[in-house]
Amino acid sequence: MKIAVVGAGIGGLALALGLQQRGIACDVYEQAPEVRELGVGITLLPHAMRELAALGLQQAIEAEGIENLESVFFNRWGQFVYREPRGRHGGYPWPEIGIHRGKLHRVLFDAACSRLAAGSIHLGRRCVGLVQGKGRVTLLFEDPQGEQRLPVEADIVVACDGVNSAIRRHFYPLEPPAFTGINTWRGVTVRPPILTGKSYLRIGTIDTGKMVIYPIADDVDGRGNQLVNWVAEIRQEPSQRNDWNRPGRIEDFLPFFKDWRFDWLDVPELIGQAQQVFEYPMVDKDPVARWTFGGVTFLGDAAHPMYPRGSNGSAQALIDARVLATELGRGGDPLQALQAYERARLETTARIVETNRTVPPDFIIMKADELGGGRPFAGSIDDLVSQDELRRISDEYKKVAGFSLESLK
Repeated sequence: MKIAVVGAGIGGLALALGLQQRGIACDVYEQAPEVRELGVGITLLPHAMRELAALGLQQAIEAEGIENLESVFFNRWGQFVYREPRGRHGGYPWPEIGIHRGKLHRVLFDAACSRLAAGSIHLGRRCVGLVQGKGRVTLLFEDPQGEQRLPVEADIVVACDGVNSAIRRHFYPLEPPAFTGINTWRGVTVRPPILTGKSYLRIGTIDTGKMVIYPIADDVDGRGNQLVNWVAEIRQEPSQRNDWNRPGRIEDFLPFFKDWRFDWLDVPELIGQAQQVFEYPMVDKDPVARWTFGGVTFLGDAAHPMYPRGSNGSAQALIDARVLATELGRGGDPLQALQAYERARLETTARIVETNRTVPPDFIIMKADELGGGRPFAGSIDDLVSQDELRRISDEYKKVAGFSLESLK
């Protein structure tokens, strides 16, 4: 059985490593000509760390990132709304880790290079289409210069090529990303620790400006400063969708946050001192009825693109990888294994896509704003809503997303 994994991102590499653990060989095809430590930060929730620990990568990942102590919510005036302990501090068996996405990718890639058979990872191969017939799948590739490469035949093809998947587009050619006017800008800034130095912060809401802020590397300059990841989000109506391929411009979004100067953080300063800024549209896609077509199936963002809220996209890709590797490892009909994987994952991830649209984790702040009439509250948040009610909202999201404390103990 020849398995082709298209895409060497988080999901694709996790699948390759999971298959190798079960004694199954595969080939991985990646469009980038080399693997570089690109991007900004990512948060690995306990259920993501569970999957990475099972691949033997927890120690390497903890060495590269920062373990979150708490998640803290504030309104846009910097007033405290809600706090909860996270990861092992919240009773989970696994930590919650903030890490540079490039560092995480490097850990996965190095593990794949050392464990997979020599020559199994093929760089500079951009999948541009496929042909199915006689129980085989033929993949068509180009190199970075647009020149055709030799086609590849496989029995099983797993599309791990992201939100703009060429393989998904083959089966759903007229499917645009869903954009509802929310754009994001992401950056990293070297600065002193904020609050505990291990705090994951959410401030404000997308309708009036929202920031997500957390550290991803400690003492980066020998003077105690951290590399702090931040994401700015804003809904504008009408709004033109961000361009994935253009560096972000601070002037496009800083005005929304110009007055966000709190006793514990100067947000305009944080943004202004960024080393680099990227812009992204906040997009997902409507859930589809099927991922599997004969010997082809989807995984990760190619299967269920979701809003990057709740730090859950990477976790779901990692779970996809484990479930699919497990089904293929049973040794039966591989086409039936793909169907079993789809049955296990399609409905669950569709629910998460819908929840990220409607009741994301920052719904806690939206609730506080609603109860406060869109104004700063005079006393304590407890005068508007109890901490127990806010905890209930948080716990409901965890249940849908698959990382409630009860489910992971």
